[in-house]
Amino acid sequence: MSTAQHEPWWARAVFYQVYPRSFADSDGDGIGDLDGVTSRLDYLDRLGVDALWLSPIMVSPMADHGYDVADPRDVDPLFGGLAAFERLIAAAHERGMKVTTDLVPNHTSSQHPWFQEALAAEPGSAARNRYIFRDGRGPGGSEPPNNWQSVFGGLSWTRIVEPDGTPGQWYLHLFDAEQPDLNWDNPEVFDDLEKTLRFWLERGVDGFRIDVAHGMAKPPGLPDTDVEMRPRMLSDGDPRFNHPDVHEIHRNIRTVMNDFPDAVTIGEVWVFDNASWAEYVRADELHLGFNFRMVRAEYDITDIRDAIENTLAAAALENATPTWTLENHDVVRGPTRYGGLVQARAMALVTLTLPGAVFVYNGQELGLANVELPDEALQDPTWERSGHTVRGRDGCRIPVPWSGDTPPFGFSTSTDTWLPMPPEWAALTVEKQSGDPDSTLTFFQRAIEIRHTRPEFTGNRIEWLDAPRGTLVFGRGDAGLLCMLNTNDRAAPLPDGELILASAPLIGGKLAPHAAAWLVSSVDPRR
Repeated sequence: MSTAQHEPWWARAVFYQVYPRSFADSDGDGIGDLDGVTSRLDYLDRLGVDALWLSPIMVSPMADHGYDVADPRDVDPLFGGLAAFERLIAAAHERGMKVTTDLVPNHTSSQHPWFQEALAAEPGSAARNRYIFRDGRGPGGSEPPNNWQSVFGGLSWTRIVEPDGTPGQWYLHLFDAEQPDLNWDNPEVFDDLEKTLRFWLERGVDGFRIDVAHGMAKPPGLPDTDVEMRPRMLSDGDPRFNHPDVHEIHRNIRTVMNDFPDAVTIGEVWVFDNASWAEYVRADELHLGFNFRMVRAEYDITDIRDAIENTLAAAALENATPTWTLENHDVVRGPTRYGGLVQARAMALVTLTLPGAVFVYNGQELGLANVELPDEALQDPTWERSGHTVRGRDGCRIPVPWSGDTPPFGFSTSTDTWLPMPPEWAALTVEKQSGDPDSTLTFFQRAIEIRHTRPEFTGNRIEWLDAPRGTLVFGRGDAGLLCMLNTNDRAAPLPDGELILASAPLIGGKLAPHAAAWLVSSVDPRR
């Protein structure tokens, strides 16, 4: 990382991921929208976040809730259209808050004009060459072109009916059948993406989170694989992802971004080999890359330390900025994953200690857990494609509770919200937690404020210190900042120093079970 005086705005930023359909509904249809986000900017300002990351808002049939884009250069009316987005950008910038949006370059919606044109065209046509169409194998081409599986379950190929009414070619979709993969060997595909990049950047967008940033490029010939097709986007030996040609795509994107030097690209990179991951954040590729080691880490001292060490080591290979996140719209929420809210608060404090950029997912600051929904409420395409064996991601996407004692808790004027809200969230609303010194919301506000204002949160290195069994202690930089995590079921003695924040009240002067703390030591404990 560069020195503090030359760091870009995103190098130490706290980003807040807004899942727009679940954040705030301004028009009473039960689905969140952009004017809803604008109406809550003062809340986000008080929380102390530096930037927003908006999950997809482009025109979409919503087969995968916006990750199936039919028009990448317009805002879906469901979210209020382009005018609502321009209002949000202006209001956020007035508060000094940056706005980044999702970009989906691996695939389009099957309703995109390009794909509709391809369906009406002949095999081998220019229209089909924008996507990945292939003849089938077996008698009459009745079998798919290879054995690849969809991330969402089932085949990654769908056969079409040709314009003459006969069974025809197959098209590739690594996700849902309504998300056909683009052919990135076709220069026309990048030319169109460049138009999209410039469209949003010229309207004031401060950057992009790039969906499936380790996708796009496919191996020549699309060979069969004996690698297990897991229902995730992990790349270890999986030919669907992390092909070397993807880096040329990112270099081309960076060339466009260089015309907007204050904007940032953030890649969704499910790659776990450090050297391979680091290639994505070379000086001429992505500015930031999500490293998902902390998301995958168990609530275990060895696992957590390994995740931190490897994340820092991977970033250091290219002198890049590390990123940290515990939750997003695709993973089980922290309190459920770690076994409780107290553990989730402790893990949040650990990540907020670390150098680099931190990402918070909407509702994380309220301590929301995953919700078990009835079968009939599930909407994630994974549920259907898996033959009702994988419940999908809906449980972490429930709308945010704002106020009141019953659903919809101020999220909407309609009780018919797009996903049902549990009545027990009455105790977790923003209204209930605001001003409560012991609430999770107050804890997050205080932690982010301290991270931003205390001089000890400087330096780009950490050092591990001796710690009792079941705990870890590390120092940040050279200013005496210490972080301790206690994963034991009993309280643990704290290192010497001034306590500045703990994720749970101390017990007899000791760190509570499953809690974390920040301290400042006047004496360097490493000496």
